[in-house]
Amino acid sequence: MFGEEYDVIVVGGGHAGAEAAAAAANLGSKTLLVTMNLQNIGQMSCNPAMGGIAKGQIVREIDALGGYSGIVSDKSAIQFKMLNKSKGPAMWSPRTQNDRMRFAEEWRLMLERTPNVDFYQEMVSGLLIENHKVVGVKTSLGIDIRSKAVVLTNGTFLNGLIHIGEKQFGGGRAGEKAATGITEQLVELGFESGRMKTGTPPRVDGRSLDYSKMIVQPGDAIPEKFSYTNTKPLAHQRDCYMTHTSAMVHDLLREGFDRSPMFNGRIKSLGPRYCPSIEDKINRFADKDSHQMFIEPEGWETVEVYVNGFSTSLPEDVQFKALRSVVGFEKVKFFRPGYAIEYDYFPPTQLKHTLETKLVKNLYFAGQINGTTGYEEAASQGLMAGINAHLKLKEENPLILKRDEAYIGVLIDDLITKGTEEPYRMFTSRAEYRTLLRQDNADLRLTPLSHAIGFATDERMKRMEQKLEQSEALVNFFKETSVLPKDINPIFESVDSALVKQSDKMYKAFSRPNVTMDHMLQLDEVSNFVKENNFDGEILEQAEVQIKYSGYIAKEKVNADKLHRLEAVKIPANFDYSKLKSLSFEAREKMTKIQPVTISQASRISGVTPSDISVLLVFLGR
Repeated sequence: MFGEEYDVIVVGGGHAGAEAAAAAANLGSKTLLVTMNLQNIGQMSCNPAMGGIAKGQIVREIDALGGYSGIVSDKSAIQFKMLNKSKGPAMWSPRTQNDRMRFAEEWRLMLERTPNVDFYQEMVSGLLIENHKVVGVKTSLGIDIRSKAVVLTNGTFLNGLIHIGEKQFGGGRAGEKAATGITEQLVELGFESGRMKTGTPPRVDGRSLDYSKMIVQPGDAIPEKFSYTNTKPLAHQRDCYMTHTSAMVHDLLREGFDRSPMFNGRIKSLGPRYCPSIEDKINRFADKDSHQMFIEPEGWETVEVYVNGFSTSLPEDVQFKALRSVVGFEKVKFFRPGYAIEYDYFPPTQLKHTLETKLVKNLYFAGQINGTTGYEEAASQGLMAGINAHLKLKEENPLILKRDEAYIGVLIDDLITKGTEEPYRMFTSRAEYRTLLRQDNADLRLTPLSHAIGFATDERMKRMEQKLEQSEALVNFFKETSVLPKDINPIFESVDSALVKQSDKMYKAFSRPNVTMDHMLQLDEVSNFVKENNFDGEILEQAEVQIKYSGYIAKEKVNADKLHRLEAVKIPANFDYSKLKSLSFEAREKMTKIQPVTISQASRISGVTPSDISVLLVFLGR
């Protein structure tokens, strides 16, 4: 069946695996995607949504590089929202609600239309390794499939254990068996492994809910989209709804705490700090009598509903009784109860920045196997692992995104440099250069890098260049064009801004607080220029951000340049830190374990002090 050798084998067909397979194949590698169930490629195991705070920026970055997640999200969206619009543009984050079935179907079809991708449905039970180098995989049927590189994207399936109250059983997802064999082999090879936990809420019958008692949560009046390609924005949308728990609901849930695997010791691993279960929330925030719940439809037609904010592993009878006490849920019917799942992961400090393992050559890890949580975090790692596996096989330089180039760069650098002991989730606060890493300019930042390695298409590059040219033309128009007091003062007056007596450049007027592009378009000269050049909303937004936040952007670029100078100072491979007695013991221990490649990376390791960096710089002649 498998006489030929593949370039890349991807194990797992979730978000990480799908992006890894697409990336390697589109770059030209002969790729095999092996997954336990081909019907579940791109499955949304948790909520039916993509994007959100910082996560939306990651989806835009994946799309700018040439990945599929943004396109799939747009084609299966049922609602679009730009979050945090009341804040500065560094915080704006796109999010879609998606049709779960169409999302998975679109992923499957896009992969099937991708040349160089083969598929095989079976469990991978082990790796073929020769001389510390991976050369393929072994399946549960005993079939050896050889390849030059392997990307592991096992999600929650490695020795997965599902908990519902006092009941527990093996499984990687509801209704699917766990994957065994890989963890044990990797540990024998010297890898360190650990356990993590995540959870999911009940799914319920939307026909049994009373939406009239809830608060409607509509999408944006003018919906945007994720992809920089020609996908279409939504013409109509489905509403979500919001309701709240109560003190009575909390009391009913507490009645089951003695049977909760979280509190009786059955679950020993850590769950995601920023997406806690409902029992964890009412335990940690005992002073709060109420928590928000968002009611999210699973698709255009289905009546199945996702109860966001009610993730739980309590016994099913406790879940049901408590949920029936929530406003609007008085007659609720369950499709299935919520549950928690424990699974194996491998601390990501065992990886290089390419996501290749340090112990085994040509073996890459991506997604929850690295200790992350979230579709977007997983997809971005899969994309980068697929790209770098291909580039290594072609003996080309790897693609490593810097912290000032992409949230993906921040994510991978955090994982490799700091590691994680709890499920890692991306936030805007993790990025020190978030004003540079906005959702509106992901294509300007990343498409040229991707095009240079042959991944982003010529069409994508041309589209990006046109956007750059048009936005610069509009910014220059504001810089070069003057406006008379009689024309600009009515606008200043409408926003309670000081009036002027002399004409000045439009750029200066536009830079004032509360003056927006909509205000500037009231000026005939601006309106005519925009119409003549057929500038769309994307160009207007890009120009407005560049003008309004030019000072912040310039300051962050200066700080980023300082980072790049430290990135240029390389540390020799396998450097012996024990001989530097002036280093603190903690610094010697941690840098020996992580083996940072540059001074900049070393400076970000937890416990490494500025004085430790000074010692290193002196030793390296800097």
